[in-house]
Amino acid sequence: MAQTVEIIEVAPRDGIQNEKKMLSTDTKLALINRAIDSGASRIEVTSFVNPKRVPQMADADEIAARLPRNASTRFIGLALNKRGFERAANAELDEANFVVVASDTFSERNQGASTADTIKALHEVTDSNRSPIKIGVSIATAFGCPFEGEVSISRLVDVVKRCMQAEPFEIALADTIGVATPKDVAERIDAVRQVFPDVPLRLHFHNTRNTGIANAWAGVQAGVTALDSSFGGVGGCPFAPRATGNIATEDLVYMLERSGISTGVSLPSAIEAAKWLEGELGKTVSGQVMKAGVFP
Repeated sequence: MAQTVEIIEVAPRDGIQNEKKMLSTDTKLALINRAIDSGASRIEVTSFVNPKRVPQMADADEIAARLPRNASTRFIGLALNKRGFERAANAELDEANFVVVASDTFSERNQGASTADTIKALHEVTDSNRSPIKIGVSIATAFGCPFEGEVSISRLVDVVKRCMQAEPFEIALADTIGVATPKDVAERIDAVRQVFPDVPLRLHFHNTRNTGIANAWAGVQAGVTALDSSFGGVGGCPFAPRATGNIATEDLVYMLERSGISTGVSLPSAIEAAKWLEGELGKTVSGQVMKAGVFP
């Protein structure tokens, strides 16, 4: 296993996108600053999507314009299509996280396009990209779909192959609805690496069925060195039934650091950020370490 794992903080985007309480732009920027102060080297700050469908992300362009540009922190914007990518590039973010859904039904509901059409759009943006922005790809429903059920390994590998033709710098496998087990994680990482042994892999887990932290550990055991998480475990997809949050950043940091794996993230700062976000949302969030405290 690696001795260092990078944690990508996604609370400002995936963490809050499904919250009913609308957070102000200033509050979102305060959240981003807390992520920076915690030591996060990469932060998913917003998504460039239709504000009618995801109202919480309506201020994406303003968020990008007001970011505290810092050479040690890379800012990521999520994009679902060519227009979203262009907005991320025009905002001069460091990375665009382009989402391709492994199952067609969820792709139509989430992005209004089939998987094939989304991959076609990915190729169009990579072919036309003249900005310094790096393009990574997240494969949503990589472990299962809320509408189609099981997503086979062969289907996942086929989607990854077609995405890799666009030469993204990174592939993220996303358990959008939290159905994966550690066995699934190991098998799918192995399947992707058999075809693309050198592609950097990133993992995105939801804790819907309480397997998220175990899945993260399985990913680390398989050699993955980049994991998504959110302060307090907040999060969920607006288009996935019964969606719940990401794995909690502070829980992930505790597990990794106590296992001798460095993350570069301050656990006390992550706990304070989770408690602050809980107050801003006005509800109890799912993180455990923020409640139990550090040990020893």
